[in-house]
Amino acid sequence: MKRHALHHATTVPYAYGRDKDHLFLRLRTAKDDAKSVRVFYRDRYHFRKPFLLQNLELRHTTPDFDYYEVVIALPRNRYAYYFEIQDREGKRYYYDERGIREHRKSPMKPFQFPYLAPEDLYPGEDWLKEAVCYQIFPDRFRKGEGDAQPWREGELRPWDSPVTSKGFYGGNLAGIREKLPYLEELGVTLLYLTPVFESSSNHKYNTKDYLSIDPHFGTLGEFQRLVKECHDRGIRVVLDAVFNHTGLDFFAFQDLLTRQEASPYGTWYHPDAYPVSREKINYYTFAHGIAHMPKLNLGEAEARAYFLHVARYWIKEADVDGYRLDVCDELSHDFLRDLRRAVKEEKAEAVLIGEIMHEAEAFLDGRELDAIMNYPFRDAQVDFFAKDHLTAESFTGLLQEQNVRYREEIVDQMWNLLGSHDTPRFLTEAGGDKAKLKLAAAFQFLYRGVPYIYYGDEVGLSGGRDPLCRGTMPWDPEKQDLDLYGFHQFLARLRKTHGVLVRGTVEFPEVREKAFILARKDDQEEILALFNRGTAPEDFSSALMTDHEPLGNFPSPQRGVVPPLGLLLYRRPITNEEDQP
Repeated sequence: MKRHALHHATTVPYAYGRDKDHLFLRLRTAKDDAKSVRVFYRDRYHFRKPFLLQNLELRHTTPDFDYYEVVIALPRNRYAYYFEIQDREGKRYYYDERGIREHRKSPMKPFQFPYLAPEDLYPGEDWLKEAVCYQIFPDRFRKGEGDAQPWREGELRPWDSPVTSKGFYGGNLAGIREKLPYLEELGVTLLYLTPVFESSSNHKYNTKDYLSIDPHFGTLGEFQRLVKECHDRGIRVVLDAVFNHTGLDFFAFQDLLTRQEASPYGTWYHPDAYPVSREKINYYTFAHGIAHMPKLNLGEAEARAYFLHVARYWIKEADVDGYRLDVCDELSHDFLRDLRRAVKEEKAEAVLIGEIMHEAEAFLDGRELDAIMNYPFRDAQVDFFAKDHLTAESFTGLLQEQNVRYREEIVDQMWNLLGSHDTPRFLTEAGGDKAKLKLAAAFQFLYRGVPYIYYGDEVGLSGGRDPLCRGTMPWDPEKQDLDLYGFHQFLARLRKTHGVLVRGTVEFPEVREKAFILARKDDQEEILALFNRGTAPEDFSSALMTDHEPLGNFPSPQRGVVPPLGLLLYRRPITNEEDQP
């Protein structure tokens, strides 16, 4: 046995409460190293009672490791446990908090999970797991007739003109409201809006007033109406919260520029020296020297209290359903825990989603965020489906490696995007090949996590890096790919109709160089998705059972034979206990 690969810890994601009566355990071994894994467990105070025994199941496999999992339960939720690993040759090893041994002659020193406290549980948000998310960049989505402040002549660029970094195009809240039927028909149940608060830019990430809707977007009343009409249609609304930095014209920074050392807001920021100067940029900013985005110091009590008030305000005033947090990885864990408490006190089911463009274990243990914008997922999708830079084994391995970083509940809530306002659009990454976009979108909806559509992707909008990825939404049907739109509708209906796609287990039973099978299974049904990224057909017919029936209208020359850049779906009902996961 490869002893160095064996790992367990009494913290997330290796040990945590699934609910008040069940403890989840995970053990890592080297790939293909173990024949079986068992856990011995008992109440940590029942020293004379024998240990109970339960098998662990292999749930995740990566190119290097296997991950075994089990859920155990005891009446008082006080656990002492250790593992037995049998290798391929039949030799048994025992693993406790002292390490690995080959016998049990000396007393075991079990791992301790002293108490499963209900207040430490993270139940997850069922509505989020079931969501289909749609991101809108308001200035570029639609101009509607409403109460927005009128633009002066010449301020707006023509809607269909080439996009620029500083241009305004006039999209507003009324335009979004007018297109709610479109979103509902698409299957959207969660709307994420990039910032709508008052700001001088088209993107609104340099906030002037966190308590006011930007007048070019509309009024508070219009925003309240938008949220209510979304809710009436079963669509939740998440706002973009820019709490890492403010705009240059935010009242606190303006006071600092005016009064310098005498300003009570100097501690809200990070001045390097006085006098603070926007010309010298002698203060901490977002990124490198972005003068109009001075970084906040949320360790300062009054600054923190102000932004916690902002978070509460929009839930109270407009009943929003949570926040996407800009530059979330530069916010302190201490602030995020306070923010979570404030948000949950106002609305228990509201969520916090982090803009974190890398893996984020430190933020996703259940005490801070509910999920992140899953850029590692996006990068893997681009590298496999769009660029052909990964083999199918590497692609599925990367996904499995991410799954074991987090709690199971949070993996099912990750925002699985293909692109956003900060990345080239997927269709552009794929060289305009819509077959590749369809494959990636299908994987989004069939895999675990929240499928996420960046506005316009569903009708074939393309665009490179910012600002090209922020083009205006085409509303002329002749400029939309309606087949692509219909494909996204089909995927959303599929996810809504088949609960296994939300809560079923995930396996990759067969993986080849450029093709693989994704299997989703629960106690009701199994769905197999046969993906082929390659340029030659792939025959997976041997993986199908006689009761696997085609799901959806996907052409195939022969049962189980996937065409190049193709997808086949099959479903079978689960009819007996032996078939259940």
